[in-house]
Amino acid sequence: MKKMLQDFKAFIAKGNVVDMAIGVVMGAAFTAIVNSMVSDLITPLIGIVLGQIDLSGYTVELMGATFGVGNFVNAVISFLIISLVLFFIVKGVSALQNAGHHGETDEEPTASNEEVLLGEIRDLLRQNGTIQANNTADTTPNKKATINR
Repeated sequence: MKKMLQDFKAFIAKGNVVDMAIGVVMGAAFTAIVNSMVSDLITPLIGIVLGQIDLSGYTVELMGATFGVGNFVNAVISFLIISLVLFFIVKGVSALQNAGHHGETDEEPTASNEEVLLGEIRDLLRQNGTIQANNTADTTPNKKATINR
């Protein structure tokens, strides 16, 4: 039991668990903002343009069962509106984050492991006199090094 409590404490203390919990709480708060934006701002604007549309009364009866088709269509429309609003919010936040970064990086591009190893092999072969230094500046793949035998 003591081991389980220690494992649980280590699990909870991990940064990613705490970050996830904060994200869930922030997501719940943000959901209220987005829902209010859609129901209080976007939907009335659509109602002005298209007229007040209420599909919730449309139902289909089949063999004694009532299907609320209108409620489903309202839910789909609401989902699409919320998705569109979130898309624009994410695009706006992303544009603000990238406003100062126009493809500039502070770091020099580094050579891959393969390039480093190939350079070391070339240098070792050159030290041993196995290859001549006449093609060292041109690194195109079609050129072959000259091997002295």
